[in-house]
Amino acid sequence: MSKVLHPIEHKIIRTLKETPNITHDEIAKNAELTIDQVRRGVEWLKYKNLVEVHESEVFFASLGQNGKEAVEKGLPERRLVNYLVKHKVCTFDDARTAVLENEFNAAISNAKQNGWIEITKGQTSNIITLKDNIKHSPEEELLTILANRTPVSDIKNKSAFESLKKRPDFIRLDSIKTTVITLTKQGLDTQITHSTGALLAIDVEAPAPEVFAARSHPLQDVINEVREIFVSLGFAEIYGNLAQPSFWNFDALFTPQDHPAREMQDTFYIKNASTNKIATHNQIAKVSESHKKGWHYNWKLDEAKRMVLRTHTTCVTIRHLADNNPDEARIFSVGRVFRNEKVSYKHLVEFNQVEGVVVGKNVTLRDLMGLQREFYYKMGLKKVKFWPTFFPYTEPSLQSMVYNEKLGKWVELFGMGIFRPEVTKPLGIKNPVLAWGGGIERIAMLKFALSDVRELYNNNLGWLRSVPKCP
Repeated sequence: MSKVLHPIEHKIIRTLKETPNITHDEIAKNAELTIDQVRRGVEWLKYKNLVEVHESEVFFASLGQNGKEAVEKGLPERRLVNYLVKHKVCTFDDARTAVLENEFNAAISNAKQNGWIEITKGQTSNIITLKDNIKHSPEEELLTILANRTPVSDIKNKSAFESLKKRPDFIRLDSIKTTVITLTKQGLDTQITHSTGALLAIDVEAPAPEVFAARSHPLQDVINEVREIFVSLGFAEIYGNLAQPSFWNFDALFTPQDHPAREMQDTFYIKNASTNKIATHNQIAKVSESHKKGWHYNWKLDEAKRMVLRTHTTCVTIRHLADNNPDEARIFSVGRVFRNEKVSYKHLVEFNQVEGVVVGKNVTLRDLMGLQREFYYKMGLKKVKFWPTFFPYTEPSLQSMVYNEKLGKWVELFGMGIFRPEVTKPLGIKNPVLAWGGGIERIAMLKFALSDVRELYNNNLGWLRSVPKCP
């Protein structure tokens, strides 16, 4: 079989015939070409169906910082057991000395799951008793294996692996991608000619190089579209810092100081950082009184001073309302928020959120539903319904649902509701406040028909170039 080929293509075919199934770098070395020449030549040959490009990826697991510390000091549940070996029986309060305060719950939960301890009720505190036959757990055995970087496919105990992955910074994953080029049957049959005329022949039907102009990221396009829609509906945008006092992120929104959402496994706290100027004296006093009356506990000012990476943009909105006390307002905020969650196909540690409120004397939940329908309609999402739900700082509360035609099912999007009196009254906000908020990445997934939110951040040039600018 004969084809008009470039000298670079001849060299690549000749090299692949001598050494099949090799990488770009190996071709460059064996054919005495630059890596750019090889990449360009492979693309030409791929277009002519003379070579195939096979990509593979191998994932590796190793220990994160907390995993390395667990190898040295033992898992929290092991440290608890070691403490009980000496004392046999102890109370919850005594056992806290065996592990760090923020690891105590994990130690109790995992030790009980492993069948190492028994918990009974005491007069003043729960009693922990050590059982017999304490063996090494699968997680402990896997930690030893992962002290050396290990292919994920070689890990036999998948259950223990998944368990360790759920613990913050115990396991780190990385991968090695390999690209191998091989000749097709047509490529194997191609005759390599040494005549000058054949080498210098030009294929006038060969494709011209593609040119990709610079453009904004598709996710940024969605963010800009969201911003433009709310501005067109008469809303004004407000801004706030990524780092916020716990007072505005939690306390002002009537979230109790012992709520699970405020623990380190859900929220990023800034180490050794707090602020003295969090709000006015009157705002602090009123919010404190609201918590004491509503939740029946002693509210702590020091806890409210702790700095966090904001978990939502509502903290920006509520502070704006508290400082300005408008009788009527339409405002929204768009920005990054942070959640200490395990990354998955639908969850990220850092993502974008849009959140807004409407303040007015006669506004109702029906107004909020109509506003949401109008927003979704402008985003190209036609089928919308609402579902009753619960949120800590709104009552009543609704979850908006949008029908995904490609998936053939309803998908949850924004949460919404009316701010509770416990939120508005302490801050001097007199009129009802309609509020809503949600992740922009989830809207982007619907618009671009993505099944994994991480695809928005993979920097896949093929996908980035294929997304139409104006869908």
